[in-house]
Amino acid sequence: MVWSEDEYMENLLGERRSYAWVMQRYGGMGAAEAERAAVECYPYEPADDEYRGLVFHDEAWHWAMKALYGHNYVNERPELVWPPPEYRALP
Repeated sequence: MVWSEDEYMENLLGERRSYAWVMQRYGGMGAAEAERAAVECYPYEPADDEYRGLVFHDEAWHWAMKALYGHNYVNERPELVWPPPEYRALP
């Protein structure tokens, strides 16, 4: 997908916020640590990067669950497959 820089940044910052929220809520991280984890998961990619934004193909909830509980979280923690309403309500 091709985004304008504004669209890309809106997606990037939104996913970082969501990822950090999960890491605080489910991972027990403090705000600064959760923000660092979000930036690490969602680094800025230059506009000419061939796969820019590929990480957006799954939402932050999925990437955070994988980071916290491993690749098999969907089988081992089925209650975490779908995010709660609080997550869906994030801006």
